Amino acid sequence: MKNFVVKTIANAGALAVAVWLLDKITLTGDSTAKKAGTLIVVALIFGLVNWLVKPIVKVLTFPLFILTLGLITLVVNALMLLLTSWVCGKLDLSFHVQGFWTAVVGGLIVSVVSWALHVVLPDED
Repeated sequence: MKNFVVKTIANAGALAVAVWLLDKITLTGDSTAKKAGTLIVVALIFGLVNWLVKPIVKVLTFPLFILTLGLITLVVNALMLLLTSWVCGKLDLSFHVQGFWTAVVGGLIVSVVSWALHVVLPDED
């Protein structure tokens, strides 16, 4: 359970950095508390998307992983971020990613920040 909480907090922090750095990734809300709550929910959705959909996409695109020496990972991460944005739109959450290239850069930011936070935060159960 502790591992799940740490990963969710790391995802929320990584998404917050992406929102802060990129103008076309937006998170709106009336107050800071509402934005933080929305960010936690978005992090949960992002984690769920990565847990359910990403392995299937990786298996289906395995030849491209070999052909591109893993660079297709940037595209897969961007698609996961766009899918998260789409799900958030369906759930009336105020998180939106505008455009594919924004999603590519956002996915790269989320990956790097999430990795750095996982190094710093403890994750034992």
